[in-house]
Parts: sequence; structure tokens; C-alpha cells
Amino acid sequence: MKTSATERNISSIVTRRRFLADTSKVAAGMALFSAPWCGSESLATPPTSADRLSATITIDPAPPCHTINANIYGSFIEHIGRCIYGGVYEEGSSLSDENGFRKDVMAAARDWGIPILRWPGGNFASNYHWLDGVGPKAQRPRRYNIAWFEEESNHFGTDEFVAYCRKINSEPYLCVNLGTGTIDEAANWVEYCNGTANTSYANLRRKNGYPGPHNVKYWGLGNEMYGPWQVGTKSAEDYAKLARECAKMMKWVDPSIKLVACGSEDSEWNRVVLEHLVNLADYISLHDYEGTNDYYEMLGSVRRVEALIRRTSQAIEDTDHLRGKSDPILALSLPDIKDKKKIEIACDEWNIWYRKWNIWRRDIPNPVEETYNLRDALWTASVLNLFQRMGNVVTMANLAQMVNAIAPIFTNEEGLYLQPIYFPMELYRRECGSQFLSSDVQSPTFSSKSYRDVPYLDVSPTMSTDEKQIALAVVNRHETASIATKVELRRGPLAGNATVYEINGANSSVENSFTSPHNVGTTQKSINISGQEFDYDFPAHSITLIKLQRA
Repeated sequence: MKTSATERNISSIVTRRRFLADTSKVAAGMALFSAPWCGSESLATPPTSADRLSATITIDPAPPCHTINANIYGSFIEHIGRCIYGGVYEEGSSLSDENGFRKDVMAAARDWGIPILRWPGGNFASNYHWLDGVGPKAQRPRRYNIAWFEEESNHFGTDEFVAYCRKINSEPYLCVNLGTGTIDEAANWVEYCNGTANTSYANLRRKNGYPGPHNVKYWGLGNEMYGPWQVGTKSAEDYAKLARECAKMMKWVDPSIKLVACGSEDSEWNRVVLEHLVNLADYISLHDYEGTNDYYEMLGSVRRVEALIRRTSQAIEDTDHLRGKSDPILALSLPDIKDKKKIEIACDEWNIWYRKWNIWRRDIPNPVEETYNLRDALWTASVLNLFQRMGNVVTMANLAQMVNAIAPIFTNEEGLYLQPIYFPMELYRRECGSQFLSSDVQSPTFSSKSYRDVPYLDVSPTMSTDEKQIALAVVNRHETASIATKVELRRGPLAGNATVYEINGANSSVENSFTSPHNVGTTQKSINISGQEFDYDFPAHSITLIKLQRA
């Protein structure tokens, strides 16, 4: 068993929103829209015998299809339950540093290599006023957290969040309040974080002990403003008008920032938002939570995630003709608009969430502390494979959330353990290449209640920028059978030893816990490979990443 620095420190829905469009095509496993795609869909191949399944994978490394943005391995923290207080931040704990940051959680975050971290919400953002969370902690007002019916001390605010991101080598991503907030409040927050002039909010940051700018690059224009669960719910038109004025002011303060518009599963919402923001936003967000106890229905639901991405991608295509066409004042004040890139997709909330769904029950403590099993890790890896395949349109993703609340890291007063969904996030971030490669996969398939002909083998090949290493990520979603697979590399041989990383457990339902923290983890071994092809048996219910060396 491979042990990370974090493991050595261990002490011991349904979706929030329903699919708003007709899902019949998704259920049939059909893409709703065409989007740029590299490689081929896995095809059904009958097993060679009743008890032996076989498949083939052919990888073509030239040319790479697209570059994968490392920000797809990001995460998210929100003021909900024990995510911040008792997770990220715990004043007075022997496990915390002088700033109140849990050292064991920071070690797990560093091992994961989280490239970008979103905060303060989530629903919490829609009633959060950032000035409450700066300055001396004893003087910060205690507020009622309307989003999650909790008290909020405001001891963890902007400066603490940015400092935390720097400690774990993560890029901070702030979400502004467009529920009860104002456009000048958002612009002032940008000045506080990024201002360098002799101005009020930049000087307030200096007064609070931060002479240099925080240089926060990524900013979200509100959270899920389409939803009735959100403080300050708005129609698409009302949100788009407010977000446009907010974006304009924020970019006038700092033209270099990147803005994420609030997207939805509803294509009409996205069309309206994109028409207003195509020249100001850099991303449009997509949130999705899946969940069911049905093994194959759960794993098949990656098809729905794909359909949502394609639907959002099509909305971008439909409004892209407006890019670069702006009113004269905006074009003069922000001259880079004429050269603006096409909007990209930020899947900045995604996860499995259905077991602990009592989020509006005030009498249930910690209502979002979901327990994950190996099957959930298989789904997580399959979604990462999807993000890599669609990396030309999905360039940011944030697993919700990082610790305790529907999270891969779980703490108590004495330590932590890592849930199974942690391991694919950490493995892919560490070992996958940045260049996505074309492949052809022939695999037997499964069908569930909603999804038909889903390949058992889910495959994503990537290559390092120097083209010397190929990382072949394979999820065998069969619950009980291994799959004997012939792997072939076109355009040149392989050489020497290959490293095989495997995430697996005794069965698909196995979980980790404080008393049994290593039921699921990552193991490592070496195999000898030469020539252009090799055979490999991918075990049942497993995630395998084979690191290949090109000759």
C-alpha cells in the first residue's frame, strides 16, 4: 500500500436541482449536442465466454487532441456544517498551527495538490458580506448563516482564506454575493484583494497586515441564482443585468481578473446570461450532484454529466457570434474585449450527494457528512476521465467539498481519515499528463434503468508535455469480473518498466473509517513492458493508472 504524508499523519438526490430539460435522450445514452471530441466512444463487444471478459485499447499519441487544464482537479470549501470550523480551521486545537489551520487537513490538501480552491460558497455566498470577515477577529460581527441555519463567527474570512490557499499551493477563487450584495460591494472586494494604489480598500488591507496585494485571479459572479433555495433568487434576465454591471465594475478595478458567470442546467437561462456576459465572463459554471444506491445506475450517471456539459457547450457556441461585439464605452475601457477567448466551462460544484440530504432540517446535526465507498470512487474517476476527454471546453472543476461536508477528507478532534473519493483526485492530479490523446476502446457494456450500453472500461490516456510518458487511466466498472485487455500504442514502442497504480478494495461497498482507514487506498507496483503492445487484466471494481515510458 502506498502511504502519503497525509496517511502517515492519520490518528487513528438526487441532485440539488432537477434536470430542467427532457432527459429521455440522456437516459438512452445519447449526446444531446455535438461538441469537440477526440477519440472514439467505447463500443460493445460480447465477452469471449461466460466467465471471461476481454477488451482492447489502442492509443494514438500524435498529435495530442488538446491540453488539459490542471484546474479540473480543484476543490471547494463553504461555511456549512464542519467544513470550515472543525475542518479547515479549528482555533485552540493541538492539531492546528498558529493561524488556526488544521495541519493534518493541510497535509492532505497538499498531497492532493489542489490547484484551485473556491470559497465562501455555495449558498452561503448569497448572503455573505466580505467586510464582516476582515480586521481584528475580536471585532468581527457574529452573524446568522441564513443559508444553513447556523451561527457564523466570521473568524475565517478573506485574509485567512488567501493565506490558507498559499499554504497549500492553491489558487484562490472567490464567489461574490449577488443575492443580497451590491455591485460596489463586489468591486470593493476586488480592490481590497488586488488594489495597489493609495485607495480606501487597498489601504484597509494594508491596515489589516497585508501590505502587498492578494492577487486573486478568479471570481465567481454569484452562486446558483436561478434556484428557489438561494437567497436573492433571480430570473435569468434580472441576474444577467446585475451580473453584467457587477462584472464591468470589477474589471474596471482590475482588468486582469477572470470571471465565472452563474450557469444552469437550463439552456434558456444560459443563453440569456451568455448574451449579456459573453464579453465580460471567462467561464460559465455548471453544478451537478448525482446519487443512488443502484450500483450500475450510479456509474451510468456519468452519461448525464456528459450531456449537461454538451448542453452548456452548445449554449456557448450559440452565443459566441456576439464575442468581440461590444458597446463603445466597454470596448474603450476594456480594450482586450476584441481579442477575448471563447467562454469555457467551470464545473465548480460536482460530487455524489444523496445519503445525507437533510440540508433544510434544523434539528439534525451535521446534515451533509456523507460517507463514501469504493463505488463512489469509481464514479469520481470516471468523471475525471470525462473532464479530461472534454478538456477543450471544461477547464475548471471543483469537487464539492474538501473536508467533512460531502467531502473526501473527514476529521474529528483527534485526526482524520481519507474517504475513497480522495484517492482518484490525488492520483490523477499527481500522475496524469497535460496532453489528452486519441484512443479507440472496444469494451463489453452494461445497461441500467436509465442508461444503456455503457462501457465497463472507461479510459483516458494522457501524455506529459515532453512526450516521454503516457498515463493510461482505466476504470473497470464491472462489479465482479476482471477484464483481460490488450493495449496497443501506435507510432513508436514502449520501453522499460511501467508503474501501475491501483485503487481498489475488498468489494465495491467498502468504506474507510477512523478505525479502518486503509480499506481503500492506492497501491503501486512495477511491470515490464516492451514493444508496442501488452496485455493487462483490469481487476473488478478498480481504478488503474499505468505510467508508460516511450522508447
